[in-house]
Amino acid sequence: MGFILKVAIYLRVSTTEQAKEGYSLGAQLERLRDYCRAREWEIAREYIDDGHSGRSTRRPAYQRMMAEKDDWDMILVVKMDRIHRNSKNFMEMMDNLRKWGKEFSSMQESLDTSTAMGRFVVDIIQRIAQLESEQIGERVYIGMKQKATTEGGILGFAHPYGYDYVKGNLVVNGKEAEAVKLIFDLYLSGMSTSNLAQELEKRGYPTKKNGCWSAR
Repeated sequence: MGFILKVAIYLRVSTTEQAKEGYSLGAQLERLRDYCRAREWEIAREYIDDGHSGRSTRRPAYQRMMAEKDDWDMILVVKMDRIHRNSKNFMEMMDNLRKWGKEFSSMQESLDTSTAMGRFVVDIIQRIAQLESEQIGERVYIGMKQKATTEGGILGFAHPYGYDYVKGNLVVNGKEAEAVKLIFDLYLSGMSTSNLAQELEKRGYPTKKNGCWSAR
């Protein structure tokens, strides 16, 4: 028998969302269980935060899930905003998952960070959310710029797709920036990652290393 992925199902709904949008935890849970069964994933744990805001990490089930990280390989949610509504918290979680060798999957967005395209899309979503967030202040920007100058990257990582690193500064790469906008627009319209890769190839957009686009 091959490797069986162990999944931590995470569900969250706030009191306001229950009242305004009629979210049903039971219905969400069944959808996620069916999603796992269809992929032959093992459900290791189910974590449910009922009546908690997504803007805070002080959620009992969420904190317990992170403490029990050795019990699962991947976090699965119905939708990305079910786990975080704050871009800073989402990015911190993704950094931790990378360090722990864990993956993240969102059912509604068909997102899976075990694939190269999934990781790339998450990076774009994170950066766009960060730019749009009112919580990103001047001090954070200065810190990122200083990190790029001293270490040749951003926050300890190589410069992201859409930018070039020139004389200690990040400079927008026009062709790659077009691709970033296209990816974001098409992904939000519901295009799958495999079709995204094909579309980028068809339009002649380069990868960072001038290779071929792939959904994996």
